[in-house]
Amino acid sequence: MDVQVGQRIQMKKAHPCGCNIFVVTRIGMDFKIRCEKCGHEVMMPRHKCEKGIKKILEEV
Repeated sequence: MDVQVGQRIQMKKAHPCGCNIFVVTRIGMDFKIRCEKCGHEVMMPRHKCEKGIKKILEEV
């Protein structure tokens, strides 16, 4: 999957605040994504993040 920094992605599971839209802020061995609704940042392993992506909403 080709994900770039700054893209908005929709995840399969929602964040505890109820939003499932995130902005990619860092890519590497881990992905850093920020929740659109509450602004909380989450770091997760690359394979787990790519598996959890439902669709890419906005291309850079």
